[in-house]
Amino acid sequence: MNKISDITHIHVKLKRQGLKDLVFICLGILLYSFGYTAFILPDQIVMGGASGIAALLYYGFKIPPAISIWSINIIMVLIAFRTLGRQFTVRTVIGVTILSAMIGALQPVFEAYPMVTAGEDKFMHLLIGSVLCGAGLGIVFSHNGSTGGTDILIAMLNKYLHMNFGRAIQLIDTCIIGSSYLLFHSMEPIVYGIAFTMIYSYACDYVVNGSKQTMQFIIISKEYEKIADMINNKIHRGVTLVPGKGWYSKHEVDILIVLARKYESHDILNTIRIIDPDAMVSQTFCHGVFGEGFDKIKS
Repeated sequence: MNKISDITHIHVKLKRQGLKDLVFICLGILLYSFGYTAFILPDQIVMGGASGIAALLYYGFKIPPAISIWSINIIMVLIAFRTLGRQFTVRTVIGVTILSAMIGALQPVFEAYPMVTAGEDKFMHLLIGSVLCGAGLGIVFSHNGSTGGTDILIAMLNKYLHMNFGRAIQLIDTCIIGSSYLLFHSMEPIVYGIAFTMIYSYACDYVVNGSKQTMQFIIISKEYEKIADMINNKIHRGVTLVPGKGWYSKHEVDILIVLARKYESHDILNTIRIIDPDAMVSQTFCHGVFGEGFDKIKS
């Protein structure tokens, strides 16, 4: 009876955490939309991803970015549905819909009451816009959200061509930014686009703190069984149980070892905190993890 009560209590707390994540995801998308509509679009700055394609369509054909972003992402989701899986697909559709709605709401406001004058101090506008967009997206990723974009194409490239994340995103963004030459017939937008990508990526990585890296957790807790069950069943990561002994106390202890992606670390730490706030946890970055559920060993 107590076990059922404990599980119910944990699920209630996880639902509350889910609502908290949703609030932060909306905040992150709002920050991204603000940077995009207030600083990027007025100066016709080129960027990568679905937002970059939408911006080019807006600069060249005056198609509203909100419509383009939603349409591009939904088309990619339909194409890559089997590759992405149900959970990622649902998160992506929700994230893209919120993003499109916010951009659609903010763009007319900044067109009527512009925050910047186009052409004046363009690099400063790029700097502010790229930091806002990168930080906003970092907040979304940190709370297990998704805004689609090139993540969908990257998932497909990674599965079918075994292309790593970094190389895939560089290839896609380079193609999008480079295509701006066909519209502007100038190298200047490409230079600004590369600068945007570098600053934006750094800002996003700074907020997320390396979400694509692999993490190793060493967990010592009296509630190790509950923690292991939740990590197995809720986060779908393997757990290894290792018997140990405290040298000072000479007491037997059970140690859990978990390997997971960085973006899953938030859920793992939250699960541990809910079940046993006094658990001892060691969290470290791994330079490479190979095997089932992670990367393949490359020659």
